[in-house]
Amino acid sequence: MDIRIQAIRFEVGEKLNDFIIKKVSKLSKFSEEIGKVEVSLKVVKPETALNKEVLLKAAMPGKELVAQETCDTFEEAIDKTMDSLLRQLSKFKEKQKNR
Repeated sequence: MDIRIQAIRFEVGEKLNDFIIKKVSKLSKFSEEIGKVEVSLKVVKPETALNKEVLLKAAMPGKELVAQETCDTFEEAIDKTMDSLLRQLSKFKEKQKNR
């Protein structure tokens, strides 16, 4: 699985980068079909509470799963987007199974 991390107008620290890779790599346990995952990180202006935005895109053959969250921290936003993506993935697998 190819994981690409894109930070818009700021640098991602090593600690955050490792956290993202650790979390996103867990997707491979749920589906081997996921070929590429794109993670976009953005700080929303003005810098107040709930200003860290994360967009996760997981590409699979015939389907792209997308999840987006805005939270106080990037770690919290990544956790929530991963939960959302896992729900989408389980629904997609259930639909495939029923065909």
